[in-house]
Formats: sequence, structure tokens, C-alpha cells
Amino acid sequence: MADLARDPDPKGNTHNEAAGAPCQGSTPRWVNVFGTVMVALVLLFVALHLTGHGFGSHTPLPGGARQP
Repeated sequence: MADLARDPDPKGNTHNEAAGAPCQGSTPRWVNVFGTVMVALVLLFVALHLTGHGFGSHTPLPGGARQP
């Protein structure tokens, strides 16, 4: 008799995958969402600094001088 674990269906899935069993090696959805949000924040930070909207105006300059 054929071993069911080694006998894939015509689509290439094993019987466990065809039955809807979750894949054990996949990344959880919250990790993907967190990573996407972090990449978006880093890109926003870089874009703001490249356009001149950095942290320069948050702290006063020594001697009360103003930035041009």
C-alpha cells in the first residue's frame, strides 16, 4: 500500500496541506505587520531629513543664535 505522507496529490500538495493544515514554517501575521510599519516609519524619517525637516529646530543653539 502506498505511504500517504509521500504520495502528493496532482497539485503537488501533501495530504496535510490539502486538508488545510497550517504550515509550520510560516511567519505570524503580526510580525509581518510590525515589520511593514517599521519600514514605513524609517522611510518617513529618512524622507523628512532629506527634505530638511530634521531635529535642528527642537533645541536652542548656544548663545541664542538663530538658524538661517
